[in-house]
Formats: sequence, C-alpha cells, structure tokens
Amino acid sequence: MTVTFNPIGKVKIENGRYFIELEEKYFEATLGLEEYSHIQVIWWCNLYDSEESRSYRVTDKPYAKGPEKVGMFATRSPVRPNPIAITPCSLIRLDQENHRLEIAYIDSENDTPVLDIKPYQPSVDRVRDVKMPDWCKHWPSYYEESATFDWSKEFNFES
Repeated sequence: MTVTFNPIGKVKIENGRYFIELEEKYFEATLGLEEYSHIQVIWWCNLYDSEESRSYRVTDKPYAKGPEKVGMFATRSPVRPNPIAITPCSLIRLDQENHRLEIAYIDSENDTPVLDIKPYQPSVDRVRDVKMPDWCKHWPSYYEESATFDWSKEFNFES
C-alpha cells in the first residue's frame, strides 16, 4: 500500500513569532476556526525522514529518569517509522491577507511541512484519567506549563 501526503502549508518562524503559512487554496478551509482558542497541528518531521531514522524500534534511555530502553511508540521522538507529529497550539489570529495562522508556539523547525489542522475540542481531545509511568509524573499537567518547565533535565540528548 502506498500512502501519499500533500502538505497544506508550512511552519514559519519570524522574529520569535510562529505561523502556519497555508497554501492559498487551503485558506478557505479555516472558515470558523477563529472561534477556537486552540488547534491541533499535524506535521511532518522532515528533518528526521530517512531510512535510518525510520528503522529504529527501540531507543536507549532517552529520558534521564526513565527506563534503560524504550520502544519508539512509547516516546514522542521524531525518530520513528513514520515521522508524524501532533502539537496543540494556541491560536492567536488568522491573517487572511497572507494566508497564515499565527500561533503561540510549535515544537518544529522553520519550513516544516504541515499536513493538517484540527480544532482542539475538549470533548474528544482531553482525557480525565490519564496513566503515566512514575518516572515522568512530575512533568507539567498542562501544555501551557511546559514553557516554564526545565525540559533539559528530562532528556538525554546528545550534543
């Protein structure tokens, strides 16, 4: 089976501000989106799209306080069989003239391909009784708290 994705736009980072720059033909699909405070952005981790990156199934201790080995499906790593990511984003405004959505932040790079956008809806996106491993229970409970959390102490990234 072959699956084809057609990006609808790309992430643009300009002077510390974040945007989803849509292809003009897709901007009309944002009709009604301005009524939401948050969106889910589905994007392609293009910088990690290689045969080698797609071949990893298990990784060695990616989390400082985590287990010695973790399966890729138990991580949020961009290194995975299909490098797809999803990020909840605060929607600041729609810019019709430039076919862009201004967002507060996204954990991707400039020019990252955007595959889709969905409105964040608590009735389908929020979960009440979440279970997590003990080693990461001290992580922020909400996306907004992540900005001030010291994530550098949580991961074993190589320089």
